[in-house]
Amino acid sequence: MSPTTAPGPTMDYKTIAARVYDFAASSDPLAPLVKESLDAIDEALDAFGPEKVAISFNGGKDCTVLLDLFAAALGHRAPPDGPCRRVSAVHIPVPSPFPDLVAFIDDAAKAYHLDLFDCPPPPSLPVESVSQPSTPGSVLGPKPQKGGEGMKQALEHYKEKFPDIEAILIGTRRTDPHGAKLTFRNPTDSGWPKFERVNPIINWSYCDVWTYLRHFNIPYCKLYDQGYTSLGSTYNTYPNPALLVTKPDTTPAPAPDTTSASTLDLSALCISSSSSSSTTDVVSEPPAPPPPSAVTPSPNSSARTFEIPTLPTNLIMLSLDSSEMCVGDSCPMQARKKKQKQQEDLLKMIDRVGEECVRYRPAYELSDGNLERAGRASASVPAVTGMA
Repeated sequence: MSPTTAPGPTMDYKTIAARVYDFAASSDPLAPLVKESLDAIDEALDAFGPEKVAISFNGGKDCTVLLDLFAAALGHRAPPDGPCRRVSAVHIPVPSPFPDLVAFIDDAAKAYHLDLFDCPPPPSLPVESVSQPSTPGSVLGPKPQKGGEGMKQALEHYKEKFPDIEAILIGTRRTDPHGAKLTFRNPTDSGWPKFERVNPIINWSYCDVWTYLRHFNIPYCKLYDQGYTSLGSTYNTYPNPALLVTKPDTTPAPAPDTTSASTLDLSALCISSSSSSSTTDVVSEPPAPPPPSAVTPSPNSSARTFEIPTLPTNLIMLSLDSSEMCVGDSCPMQARKKKQKQQEDLLKMIDRVGEECVRYRPAYELSDGNLERAGRASASVPAVTGMA
C-alpha cells in the first residue's frame, strides 16, 4: 500500500503551516530552533520526495512536536488550490502500553489524518533498557543497550510492506539515549533495513518541547499531566519522583480520653420505681449506690423517692438499630453482610485518601531536563521501547 493524498484533513496542514512558519520568522527565543527543524524536514522532502518520507510516531511529546512540524512543512509546499499529502507514519508499539497512550495515538492519527501503520516487534525480543539519572534515593541501573533486535525486525517488516519509503523522521533529541552523536540525517547501521534517519529536533531541549506544545496549544497524551515525563511500557515507566507533590503534616492531635463522644441530656433521664423494668440507650458502668439517707422512710409509705446519682463524665451515647442487632448470632447472615459492607466502605475510603495524598505536578513543570527519565526504570521485558 502506498501513501495517499487526502483532501480536507481534520487538522488543516495549510493552517498549521501559516502559524508555524510565521512563528519561525519571529523574534521569539524558540523561533531559531523551529526554523532549523523546518529546514531539516524541507531538505529531506526535497532529497527523497514527500511520497518517500514517513514519520515514526509513538505518541510521545517529542514526536508530537515533530508531527506538527511535519504537517506544517507539507502544508507549506502544497499547491494553493490543491490538497495536502497525508503524513505516512509508522508506529512500533511497546509491550504492555498505557491505555491512555494508545487512545492518544488513535486520536492524533485521526486529527492529523495519518496513514498510520502499526508494526509490532516479535513479543519474545528484549526491550531496550533505559538509564536512570542519579537522583536522591535512586539506584543507577545498567548502561542502556544499543538498539534492539525487536525494532530491527519491525523495521524489516515495514520495509517489506512499504518499499518506497526511504527516510523516516524521528523525534530523537541530543539528550536521549544514543542521541549525543547524531546529526540531522544519519543512515541506519549496517545490517539494518536501509532507511535515512532524519532527526529534525535533535538540538531541542526538554523545555523547548514543552514551550512549543503549550505555545500552540497542541494536544498531548494526558499521562504527562499526571507526573510522567518519559513514556514507555507500563513495565518500566512511572511518574517522575521529581514532580511529587509533598504536603505538610496536618494530622490533628488526638483528643483527650475523657472527651465524651456525644453530649448527654440529663433532663431526659427519669428514674422511678415504675420505670425500673424499662431499657435505655445509655451504656455505662453501674452507678454507685446512693449514700444512706438521714431520714428513715415510714414503713407505711406507698412510694419511694430515689436520688439521681452523679454520672461519669465519659458516657458514650450508642445509636443502635434494633433491626440490625444480633443476639447470640441469631441472624449471622445479616451481621456478616453488614461487616462486609463496612470493610468495602473502609477500603474505598483508603483508596480515596491514597489518591489525595499522592499527587504529581504536570510534566511541563519539570525545570531540570536532566531528570526527564527519572521515572524510567531499567528493565528487561519482551519487545522494545520505540524509535522516538
